[in-house]
Amino acid sequence: MTSSATKPATGTVTGLMRDISGVGTDTRRGGYSRPVFSNAETELRSWFIEQAGRRGLDVMTDQNGIIWAWWDTTTGTRKDAVVTGSHLDSVPGGGEYDGPLGVASALVAVDILKNRGVRPRKPLAIAIFPEEEGSRFGVACLGSRLLTGALDPNKARKLKDADGNTYADVAAANGQDPRFIGADHKTLQQLGMFVELHVEQGRGLIDLRQPVAIGSSILGHGRWKLTVSGQGNHAGTTLMKDRKDPMIAAAKIMIGIRDTARNYKDARATVGRLQPVPGGTNVIASRVDMWIDVRHPRDEITAALVESIHLNAQVIAAEENCAVTFGVESLSPTVHFDTGLRDRLRTLLPAAPVLATGAGHDAGVLAGHIPTAMLFVRNPTGISHSPEELVDDADAEAGAQALADILAGLLGEARKIG
Repeated sequence: MTSSATKPATGTVTGLMRDISGVGTDTRRGGYSRPVFSNAETELRSWFIEQAGRRGLDVMTDQNGIIWAWWDTTTGTRKDAVVTGSHLDSVPGGGEYDGPLGVASALVAVDILKNRGVRPRKPLAIAIFPEEEGSRFGVACLGSRLLTGALDPNKARKLKDADGNTYADVAAANGQDPRFIGADHKTLQQLGMFVELHVEQGRGLIDLRQPVAIGSSILGHGRWKLTVSGQGNHAGTTLMKDRKDPMIAAAKIMIGIRDTARNYKDARATVGRLQPVPGGTNVIASRVDMWIDVRHPRDEITAALVESIHLNAQVIAAEENCAVTFGVESLSPTVHFDTGLRDRLRTLLPAAPVLATGAGHDAGVLAGHIPTAMLFVRNPTGISHSPEELVDDADAEAGAQALADILAGLLGEARKIG
């Protein structure tokens, strides 16, 4: 989709966030549920396209469902572009700012630069990456993984959501041809660097009493699926001594995961999703699927922790006359952002502290291909992936201002318009 609209647009981050605050609200969980290709997520994509068009940006959606909004130079050459942006999807019952804050801030940063009367000598693009959270198809940063070739397109097409719908079928139903997903070297060659603004998902800025920080690294992390298989049976007629109950084994395994992770300094291990099959109240489950998120700054420790979890699960399952299967769904090594780009950001924002994050981002996937960096905006609750996630209005505007200052610096000299 391309827009040639030139109607001037000036906004605030808080105003743009207010515009979308009613999209995807979750009355059952609280917060927001905006899985990729849902009505809520597609509505937000349309909102962004409209907002980008109002700013005179050239908008298109690529083969992997990534939206690109280009502010071109006078030459129209798209090379060595400075890119910013984030995502619009959410975890189930997630916070308001995770993803959309970076999108709204990018739009406002463009407003700020235009109000300064400048035009970049390098092209600037805002990118919106789909399925960053992996909440529907189980693979985080799916759009950026496809773009960079980190995810096999054949595997991606076969991914299924909780209702059994494949990524290929859902993508096709939403106007994307799944035959053409995959590595896009042409687009990658246009990109010079990527700076992603995101709400901080921890307490670093609270404790430092600063509104904005520069990212240094992302913890290595991955997702594993563990299945405990037993014997489905009747809850009323099966004696306790005769049971092969995978729910009992699963409960013990979850406690074991917590206890194992505590043995590794700086480790995090979480079971955030558990699914018994068939799931009836008066039925002993035949199978229990659980998904495990494991993170640590050192990749070898992540591997050791995962291996311990697997071995412990096998022992526990055997004690309950059950069996275990175990497999990786996604894995991202620890990412250290480009030091040269980070140092440039520190020069442009001398008051901003430098913080690591335990949360994954598209910037981490792109880091293996182009220089990437991140900005974090203070979250006064320190809570994320929850309705309690928050950003104060003043901090939101400070973040957009910081992003605009950085983009101006990275775009090089800019000439006055007119």
